Amino acid sequence: MSRPLKLLAFDTSTERMSVAVQFADRTWEHAGPGAAQASATLIPALQALLRQAGLRLDELDAIAFGCGPGSFTGLRTACSVAQGLGFGAGVPLLPVPTLLAVAEAARQQHGAQRVLAALDARMDEVYLAHYDFDSGLPCFDADYSLVLPENLRVPADSVLAGNAHGVYGARIAWSGPSYTLLPTAAAILRLCPALLAAGRAVDAEHALPLYIRDKVAKTTVERDAEKQAALLAAAQDRPTA
Repeated sequence: MSRPLKLLAFDTSTERMSVAVQFADRTWEHAGPGAAQASATLIPALQALLRQAGLRLDELDAIAFGCGPGSFTGLRTACSVAQGLGFGAGVPLLPVPTLLAVAEAARQQHGAQRVLAALDARMDEVYLAHYDFDSGLPCFDADYSLVLPENLRVPADSVLAGNAHGVYGARIAWSGPSYTLLPTAAAILRLCPALLAAGRAVDAEHALPLYIRDKVAKTTVERDAEKQAALLAAAQDRPTA
């Protein structure tokens, strides 16, 4: 029989900070203000939970954190703290997508098997990812997107989970099952054993935030650059009068 895992997990990607420690059949949890406010309270909170659990950092099997998408400041805080702890204690890190944590909460609390996780991205946009727990395969990966609330489409066989429906209300055209959920450390902990078994742990230098908006913005810039290059090439190819 394998020994019980010793795990630390935290998420600061939204307005709520969530921290949890798991050892054997016990879980210790703490919640507080997230995003920018978490920079001053995350480390004391996780230290307190480790003391309650009677664990040292270097005894942990992994440190898991919500890697995004979410608040830029919150993600930088979580990633920086995870990297510092991982470097200092020599513990592997598990970057866990926040949308996956939301989908896992919908699965665990409501029995949902197909989940469209949707979190408010501010700036009048929504982060999206679809997860299928019914396939029998690990659903760690997803296609992420950033859409206007009016462009959000929920597959007919799925539920909507996250905070987007509560924020944008009637702007989201969905009357099916909808669960208001945020990513939590408890949900991240439930994902850890499968993620570890799948080899998803990384060294500290490879634990990076997941910035969906940056990826979209970069794509737009690249497209504009390509258009300008094409226009320039076309102008150079024109015969002179």
